[in-house]
Amino acid sequence: MSPKQQRGEATVAKVLAAALDLYAAEGPGALTTTAVIERSGVSSGSLYHHFGGIDGLSAALYGRCMAGLLDALVAALERAPSAREGVRAMVEAYLGFTEEHRAEAHFIHASSYADHLPSHAALIAAEKTPRMLRIAAWLRPHVESGEIVALPDPLTEMLVIGPVAETARRWLAGAPDIDLATAARVLPERIWRSVSGDRPAGR
Repeated sequence: MSPKQQRGEATVAKVLAAALDLYAAEGPGALTTTAVIERSGVSSGSLYHHFGGIDGLSAALYGRCMAGLLDALVAALERAPSAREGVRAMVEAYLGFTEEHRAEAHFIHASSYADHLPSHAALIAAEKTPRMLRIAAWLRPHVESGEIVALPDPLTEMLVIGPVAETARRWLAGAPDIDLATAARVLPERIWRSVSGDRPAGR
């Protein structure tokens, strides 16, 4: 990587960190071009060069936050010795990321259906796709062996991630009846049962 590329990556990281800090401290309304420039110390020309504007910056931040979440899931999954432990580990990792990286998790959930994201689909896919492929690659042999039920990938994702994502969303929204510690104790095994196949795990 050339020095110019290194400087560019450092600028991008600096701006994204500043944007996340603003979001965490003041909410979504704080993400304005002026505020991000003041917080990061970069020039307006640099911000527009790297992101094309505040919508591009928001999409890049969403992609970066999503990559962080998926990295946590992949790491937990690839350490697991069995299908059952892998599914349980993904659920626990999602909840753990939500608690430990609240700003990132909140930004993911708040931005998932933002109007500007479709126009930046390629940028987001560059962050998500390699990580989703690693998850699919880990799951595939367990599906083929019968340990995990054979379903279209989106349905498997809904069964595993859907309940925990909704739990996280409600906790992030301040729902008084949602406790992440309780969820981490109860959900992993229940979610595993929803996707376990005919062949018992580990046999």
